[in-house]
Amino acid sequence: MTPEARQIGRTAAMTLLAGTVSGAALLAGEIVAARSRRYAKPSMGLGLRTSMGPAGAPSLRLVLLGDSSALGVGVEFLADTVGGHLARLLSEGAAGHGERHVHLSSVGVAGSRSTDLATQVARALLGERPDVAVILIGANDATSLRRPAEAAAHLSAAVRRLRGAGVEVVVGTCPDLGAARALAQPLRQIVGLLGRQMAHAQAKAVRDAGGTVVNLAVETGAVFRADSGTLCYDGYHPSGDGYRVWAHALLPAVSHAASMPNPRTQ
Repeated sequence: MTPEARQIGRTAAMTLLAGTVSGAALLAGEIVAARSRRYAKPSMGLGLRTSMGPAGAPSLRLVLLGDSSALGVGVEFLADTVGGHLARLLSEGAAGHGERHVHLSSVGVAGSRSTDLATQVARALLGERPDVAVILIGANDATSLRRPAEAAAHLSAAVRRLRGAGVEVVVGTCPDLGAARALAQPLRQIVGLLGRQMAHAQAKAVRDAGGTVVNLAVETGAVFRADSGTLCYDGYHPSGDGYRVWAHALLPAVSHAASMPNPRTQ
């Protein structure tokens, strides 16, 4: 069973304590359905490093940190991940800052929560330092009933470490979990509320730590709710189209971060 399935089950189980008898019975059935679904697993090719863009263009090192969404679970090819889409757009100068030669890597791990970011930051800072780090985290914190303030504190610490190393940081906060078709109502509504609470706490923590916030639920939630094609076959993880939607939402902030003077080269 995947970490996502176990966490969804635990979330639903806790809600039984507050429900009526009939509501508890309904949610109990949804626990079984959610935990028995076949969820996407990481593809072997998603953790590879790659580069793209004109060889003579200014160089940009981009690293992704976080959970399955940072790794790209739900698609088979690196180009279809949110990092792959971002690297291509940046290399083509899509945000108006000119073409770049983008070096893309990911240290994201499926199932990660904010407490796991410390290890990922250490990995991201090994060797040549990245210019921009994109962090996608929060869904597993929300579905495992982690206190938003506690999860946000771990996220804040990760952002501060990266900023202290001269890395620009963009955080995509917890996405709209209420768009997950793998979950039936009212479980989907409950999980969606938990996600919004997590995103709110994350946003303040990231800004206080010197990072840039992109509220993925606000920016892209309506698209995910309207278009089932934004999710992969499991109805929970994004598809290539879904990751492209996220990449376009993140692009202005990432492009701006990439244009900031790097103190390591001054």
